[in-house]
Parts: sequence; structure tokens; C-alpha cells
Amino acid sequence: QVQLVESGGGLVQAGGSLRLSCAASERTFSSYAMGWFRQAPGKEREFVAAVSWSGGSTRYADSVKGRFTISRDNHKNTVYLQMNSLKPEDTAVYYCAADTRPLRVVVTIQEVRYDIWGQGTQVTVSS
Repeated sequence: QVQLVESGGGLVQAGGSLRLSCAASERTFSSYAMGWFRQAPGKEREFVAAVSWSGGSTRYADSVKGRFTISRDNHKNTVYLQMNSLKPEDTAVYYCAADTRPLRVVVTIQEVRYDIWGQGTQVTVSS
């Protein structure tokens, strides 16, 4: 089974940028849609962004549109989340996840469709 490991989190001032990475352990990663989710203290986990297996289709939560960009490099088995213009309300643990239904054209934002999860990486944005 594919394992996912996130990295790139940290502490940043409001208005700053971070790039999160999620490395997959197996080549089967290249056939999966991938998503980023986040969970702030005291809140439920929420969808952030997702990308299709080919990278040709993406979806974003309204709260991050225009600021965050999801991308992937299937040669490196890695998906990225570039986060710009960060706000204190972006503070959360960020998780990457895989939708292991292979080669799906439609990208889903439904958390229940993602069945492999990383351990999460903390992002803290100070005001």
C-alpha cells in the first residue's frame, strides 16, 4: 500500500509563503488523484485542494482560490501545495491524501473518497 509523507510545514508571518510536499512510496501514486486537507484546532478537517492523476484537473476550496496552487510530479511521486499570501486563518495541520480509484478524470472534494492519508504537517501563520 502506498505511504504518504508530508513535509514543508512551519511558522511563517502573514503574507508569506510556504510549499508543502507529499512524497509517495510507490509508483502507483501516478494513477491516483491527490488531495490536500487541513484541520485547525477545534475544527473539523476540511478540503483544501485536489489534482487529478495527470495533473490536468484541479479543484480548490473557495477560501484558498487565487492563493494556493496544487501540482504534482509523477516522475518524483510527489504532490505539492504552494501557499502564498498566507493568513492566520490558514493555520492548521495539513494532510495529503490519495483517492486510489485509478485514472479518474473527475476530481472529488469529498474526504470519504480519499483512503490513504499522510501523517500531517503543521502550518502556523502569525499575524
